[in-house]
Amino acid sequence: MCGIIGILGSHEVSPQLVDALRRLEYRGYDSAGVATVDATGRLERRRAVGKLMNLSDRLVHEPLPGHIGIGHTRWATHGAATEVNAHPHQSGPVAVVHNGIIENFRDLREELGALGIQPQSQTDTETVALWTAHYMDQGQSPIQAARSTLARLRGAFALAFIFDGEDDLMIAARKGSPLAIGHGDKEMFLGSDAVALAPFTDRITYLEDGDHAVLTRAGVQIFDAAGNQTHRVEARIDTGATAIDKGGYRHFMAKEIAEQPVVIGDVLNHYVKGDRIVLPDGMNFHDVDRISLVGCGTAHLAGHVAKYWFEQLAGLPCDIDVASEFRYREPPLSPKSWFIAVSQSGETADTLAALHYAGAHVARTVGLVNVGTSAIARDADIALPTLAGIEVSVASSKAFTCQLTVLAILALKAAHDRGRIDEDALAAHLADLRSVPGLMQQTLSMSDACRDQAEWLSQARDVLFLGRGALYPVALEGALKLKELSYIHAEGYASGELKHGPIALIDRDVPVIVLAPHDALFEKTVSNMQEVMARHGPILLLSDDEGLASASHGVQASLQMPSGGGAFQPILYAIPMQYLAYHTAVAKGTDVDQPRNLAKSVTVE
Repeated sequence: MCGIIGILGSHEVSPQLVDALRRLEYRGYDSAGVATVDATGRLERRRAVGKLMNLSDRLVHEPLPGHIGIGHTRWATHGAATEVNAHPHQSGPVAVVHNGIIENFRDLREELGALGIQPQSQTDTETVALWTAHYMDQGQSPIQAARSTLARLRGAFALAFIFDGEDDLMIAARKGSPLAIGHGDKEMFLGSDAVALAPFTDRITYLEDGDHAVLTRAGVQIFDAAGNQTHRVEARIDTGATAIDKGGYRHFMAKEIAEQPVVIGDVLNHYVKGDRIVLPDGMNFHDVDRISLVGCGTAHLAGHVAKYWFEQLAGLPCDIDVASEFRYREPPLSPKSWFIAVSQSGETADTLAALHYAGAHVARTVGLVNVGTSAIARDADIALPTLAGIEVSVASSKAFTCQLTVLAILALKAAHDRGRIDEDALAAHLADLRSVPGLMQQTLSMSDACRDQAEWLSQARDVLFLGRGALYPVALEGALKLKELSYIHAEGYASGELKHGPIALIDRDVPVIVLAPHDALFEKTVSNMQEVMARHGPILLLSDDEGLASASHGVQASLQMPSGGGAFQPILYAIPMQYLAYHTAVAKGTDVDQPRNLAKSVTVE
C-alpha cells in the first residue's frame, strides 16, 4: 500500500525516482508525485493522478532538476484520488511523503485552524507538512521541526521529509509502516521496501518501530523512540531476488502462476529432508493444546484450509480468524496454545497488531511470511519463510500455495509429535506432498481450458463457488480472485450451505463453479450440485477423471484435475481458481496485475 522512495544522489534524481516508483507499482496506487531540491536550494514538486506514465509525461514538459528528492505512489485513504491530494505534500519550506494513517489529524487540523493555517487537501498527510513548516516559522531547524511534529503524531506512518535550501538532508521516520535505508558510495537511499532500492544498492538497514533517521550523503544517524542515537544492523540483500521481470509473459500474474511448481519444490527442499521434517528448534507440538491462525484476505483463506489439516491430521483444535477482528474480539487464549500469523508481506497492519496482542497470552508466536526481514518475521518468536520469491501481481497466487505448503508441513509435524501418525504414515503423507509439484505442472496445462470458459464467465454479473471440507476455503479463494481481478460479484460457499439461502440466487444466468475431487465427500457435493441443476443453474465442474466419469452428465462445462495429492489436493485446486480469474479478467479487459482500489501490502488498519 503506497510506495516511498528517497534519494540523496550525485546525479539528476527525477528519472531515478520515477524508475524506483515503477518498481513499487505492484503495491497498488492511484496517483504519484516527486519533489526535489535543486542546486540553488529550491524545493519543487510534480504530481499526477493515475498511472506513473502521467507523471513521467508531466516531467518531460516540466522538468524537475536536483540531486536530492523524494517520490511517492499513493493509495487513497483520506480524500479522493486527485492531484491536490497526491503526495508529496508541501507547505512552504518542507515536502513530505507518507505511508500509513495519522489518526489524530483532525485534532491537529483544528489546532492549525486556530493558528490561521488552512490545509489545501483532504489528506491526513498534509497536516505533517503544515506542522513542520509552522515549527520552522517559529525558528526551529528542519531537524528540530520534524522531531517536534513527530512527537505529536498518533497512528501508523512511514515518513520522509526534504527541505528548501537543504540539498544534503533527508529525514525519515517509521511507526508501524515499513521503511528501509540503502547505503551507497557517497549516496543514500530510502524506500518502503528493498524492491525499490535494489537497483541502487544491496546494503540495507531496516528502521525499527519508533525510529527516526537523519540522512546525508555521508551516512545516516538513527534515533530510537526515546530519542537516543542507536545502531541498526546493516544487511545485504540478494538484488537478483528482487528483480522484477515478466519473463516473456503478458502479465506478472501469469508468470507467478507458472512459477508455482518450482517454488513449492523449494519449500519442500527447505523443510523436508528425506522422511524427516526440519523446523527451527522449539517447534514441538507435543504440549500444544490449540492453534490460533490469523491472516487477511488470501492469507486468511490459507489458514482456513490449514484448520482442516491441523484438526483432521493432528487432532489439534484450531481457530481461524480474520486479523482485523481478532484482537477486537478479545479471544480467550490458552497459555499452552500457539499463534500463527500468515502474511505475504509480513507488514500487514492488522496481522501485526494481532501478533502483538497474542504474544502476551500464548506459549509461542509463529510468523509465516514471504519477507524474512519484515516486522512480523522480526516480532514473532519463530519466523518461517514461505520462499515464494517476490510476487508483483496484487492478486496472490504463488504466495498462497507456498503458504499452504508450509502449513501442511506444520500440520504433519504436529500430527507426528502428538502421536496421531507414526513414521510410516508420516512418510506416506510426505510422499503425497512431494507429488504436488509434479501434479501442479500437469494442472498448469489447464490454462487453455480455463481460457475457454472465460468468455462465458466474463458475461456474468454473479458467480457462485461451491466446495466441501478443505475445498470450501479454496472455493472462497476462487470467489475472491474473481472479484479482485474481473470485478464480477462472486461468493464462495460450503456446498451443504447452498439450500440455507444461496440457492435463492440460482437461475440460468448465475454460473456455479463446483470443486469436487472424488473423495469421501464427493457424493454429498454432487448431491448439492444436482440441486443447482434442477433449478437450471449452469455448472462448471472441477474433478478428477473418476469424478467426471460419474457426475459430469448435464453440466455446462467441466475441467479435469489430476488425481493424487492425498490430503493436499487443495493446493492443486488453487491453480484453476487462479486461471479462471486471470482469463476472465483478460476477457473483460481489466488491469490484471493492478486491480482498481487494491494494494499488495496493506500497512494500515
